[in-house]
Amino acid sequence: MKPSTQPFTVPTKLKGDLALVLSYWERLRRREAQMPFWDDVNLSALPALSARLVMIEASDKPVRFRFSFGLVGAEVRAQYGGDLAGKFPDEIEIRHPLQFVISQCSATVESAQPTYYERAAGGRGSPAQPGYSRLILPLWGDGRVGMLLGAFAWA
Repeated sequence: MKPSTQPFTVPTKLKGDLALVLSYWERLRRREAQMPFWDDVNLSALPALSARLVMIEASDKPVRFRFSFGLVGAEVRAQYGGDLAGKFPDEIEIRHPLQFVISQCSATVESAQPTYYERAAGGRGSPAQPGYSRLILPLWGDGRVGMLLGAFAWA
């Protein structure tokens, strides 16, 4: 097996809901485009998954990320234990299920490719946190990667 030179590499075979989100993202691409446009995304097209989806705004100068208003799924909010809408990840406590989210978002923007993160169950405190996996997909807008679509799957 050849090692990857890109961090947060997406597995060759994604399982379940994350595979559905990746397939949706791929269908949105126009002709030979590397990624879809952010305004082509319609989260209502994935109604069974909407509670596990987030939209993240990406600015380029400076590079910074913000969870979009009204576009943070209910299961993501519940797992985090608070509302994330309108918040910048660098200004909140990074805890389950957002470990390494800033790094993953940065890798997604820099590579302009989907990225993947997986965390096993466990962690500090009681009760132990469930495992999860996270897929972040780049979306084109304003001449750059301007938005990210995130999807979570709980173990």
